[in-house]
Order: sequence, then structure tokens, then C-alpha cells
Amino acid sequence: MATEILMPALSPTMEEGTLAKWLVKEGDEVKSGMVLAEIETDKATMEFEAVDEGTMGKILVAEGTAGVKVNQPIAILVEDGEEVPADAGASKPAPGPDHSADDQSVEDQKADAEEEKIGRQQQVEPEGEGKVPTTSAAPTKGGSAALKGDGKRVFASPLARRIAADKGLDLSQVQGTGPHGRIVKADVEAAKPAAAKSEAPKADAPKAEAQKAPVASATSSADAVKKMYDGRSYEDVPLDGMRKVIAARLTEAKQTIPHFYLRRDVNLDALMKFRATLNTQLEARGVKLSVNDFIIKACALALQQVKDANAVWAGDRILRMKASDVAVAVSVEGGLFTPVLKDADQKSLSTLSAEMKDLAARARNKKLAPHEYQGGSFSISNLGMMGIENFDAIISPPQAAILAVGAGLKKPIVGKDGELTVATMMSMTLSVDHRVIDGALGAELMKAIVENLEHPIAMLA
Repeated sequence: MATEILMPALSPTMEEGTLAKWLVKEGDEVKSGMVLAEIETDKATMEFEAVDEGTMGKILVAEGTAGVKVNQPIAILVEDGEEVPADAGASKPAPGPDHSADDQSVEDQKADAEEEKIGRQQQVEPEGEGKVPTTSAAPTKGGSAALKGDGKRVFASPLARRIAADKGLDLSQVQGTGPHGRIVKADVEAAKPAAAKSEAPKADAPKAEAQKAPVASATSSADAVKKMYDGRSYEDVPLDGMRKVIAARLTEAKQTIPHFYLRRDVNLDALMKFRATLNTQLEARGVKLSVNDFIIKACALALQQVKDANAVWAGDRILRMKASDVAVAVSVEGGLFTPVLKDADQKSLSTLSAEMKDLAARARNKKLAPHEYQGGSFSISNLGMMGIENFDAIISPPQAAILAVGAGLKKPIVGKDGELTVATMMSMTLSVDHRVIDGALGAELMKAIVENLEHPIAMLA
């Protein structure tokens, strides 16, 4: 009996992926556990193994196809001697707004699908929070609908909504000709000016002209933004999966997490001398410690020294973690990863250094497994090697803090004896989630990190 091979969910957050490469071809024998394909998620390229046995009857999704939804059929597996069914791959579509009855072209239907995807990304919100208010130009959770003045819903396709928004039309004043009165593309294109949104009280001419000028907002459609740059040269760069996830998560973080910031300078002179001594002794073993290795160790120990700060936000509660699992931001082409060094407080500096180098190398090749970049209670983002003196980092939910590390620079300071001297100073900013960590607790954590860095020998005890 023919079996559909479905697009797998290779991570808890995966909704779609790119079928990067098929490792089998039609007619090949398939055994359980055999690697069938390489699939790119938003974070990594992973191998997909067969569960069932048989013959690869038909490949439904070609190599390089992006945006393949989880549970979408990608191939048909048949038994020996069995023919591929004529309706192979014609699975029922996932539940969603009914577009089947719309008299739209294939191009319009693709535009509808893209518009719905953009709408979902713009409505990213934390679980348990209120929903985005419904307006005549915004999709509702229940479908492609707006509201009339009497509160009744007006059903319109996503493409019709987008065109109406660009033309400034009030959908509640447009007569729909689609099934059950649904507004489709042709309706808004044929709409007369009388269907424009209700105008505010008349203003003077300059203000009226200003209102006609295109204005961008955080939720502007691509077409609305492009209109602002008519006549200008630009490159249109579609978002890949990684950039979409980064945009959604960081927007959510800044909108929902009450950030506050703590800043400290740390004197690195003792650490630099100690590091030079250790590297001389470790050279024969091929180990070279970086300042970042010491920062990871200092943060991991500080989370054990200030246990109440080693916590994450879990919606209606706080989870206090036992281990120091420290995530470190790694820049990759098109985005970043935050691989997690687990039990970092218990590992030696040389072990942390080797593990960090391995994780960073595999992150840049998108070869990390989900468990290697998910979790952690604390993050480090170091831009010091790029010459950045200080900056503020955005917390990665559900974590409660992230340390932004700047460059170590020679600066004049007043020494303990009151005399002016020169020291290597490094600026650090701790971004903190006030729901989890209060100001005094955050200051205590920052103090512990600084003391660990300024007394590096004690970190080996």
C-alpha cells in the first residue's frame, strides 16, 4: 500500500522548511533508518531518516523548494511491484480560510497565501495576552474578515484587504461579489471613491495633502513601503526562515519583556596577565584561551553565586534553574545562533574553549541540533572584537538576562592610591527582565560577574 512521506517537524518551533537535497531518487529501495533528504529549518540543516520500508515511488517536492509546510506530502513510498496512485500527494489541505470558491487567478491566490503569512507574523504575541484588535484592514483570528459599523463581519480575501488598504477603502462599504458576499480582488479594484474610509472633519489644505502622503508603520505591507520609494533603485530581498524567526522573536521580546539595563566597567589587567600565563603553559596541548572563555566561566559561576537570578520566565511562574546553562551569540550568514554551553560552571576553561569553538563552527555551517541551541537561562553577546565599546542587547525569551560585552580598551583611571594610571577597561551592559529579576538582584549578579573577571585565579578554585 502506498504511503505518503510527510515533511517532518525537526524542531519544536518548526512550521515550514526547505527541502535542500534528496539523497534518494525515484525507484530506489528505502529501508528504515535510511537518510532520505537534507532539510533546512530556520536554524539548521538536518538529515531526515525513513521510518517505513519500500520503494521510492514518486518525489512530490523538488530539491531547493522553500516554504514546505510541516506534514505536507513530499514523496510517495510504495511496496515492491505497486504502482503510484494517480491521486498521489492530493492530500487534504490544512485547515484555513476558504479560498477555493474565489474567482481568483493562481497569481492572486499565491499573493493571498503570502499576505496571510505576513499577517500571522505581524500578530506574534505571548501566550495568554490579549489579541490584536480587529480593524477593517486587519485579519481577524477567525478568518479574512473586517467589521461593519453594526459589528457584523465583512468577509474579504487577504489580497482584497491589501488592495483596499493601499487605496484607502473602507471594506464595510464595499459590496462583495464572491461566494456568500465575500469581497474579492475585482470588488475593491472596481470600488468607487464613495467607498473610501470615513474622513475626519475637514482640515486645511496642507494637512489634507499630508494625509495623502504614504506613511510607513511597523505593520506596513511590502507594497505600501515600496510606494514610498517609487523611482529609487533598490534590491528586493525576501526574508528567509531564519530572518523571519529572528524578526518575530525579537519584536515579541521588545514588546512584551520589561527590560532594564545595568552597566559596569571591569578592569581586565589581572585577567590579561593570567590568560597570557595559562596560554603559554597550554600551548603544547594546542589550547589557546580567549577573553570570551573567561567571560563564559565568570557568568556561569555568578549564576551559582546568585542563585535567584538563574531563572527563566514561564508565563504564570518563574523557573529557577539548578545548572548554569549559558548561551553565547554566534554570528552566521543571514542571522545568528545562540548555542548553549550546559553545566558551564562545572567545566574547565580549556573544556569551555574547545566546546565553544566546536559549537561556533557547526553553527556557521548550520549543523547544530535543536537541543544544542535551545534552552539556557542566560546569554552573552560579545561585540568587543568588532571594536564596539558598549551596547544594549535584547533578551532572548524565556531567558531573563543577557550580557552585552564591549571591547577592552586602554583607558586612564584613578588607581587605589589615588594616582592617575592606565588600565585595560571593558564595558558591560546587563539587560534584565524585571518580571524575573529586580534591580537589586540584577546588581548583585552584575557585581559577581565583575568580581570573577577581576580575580580570575579564584575561578579555578
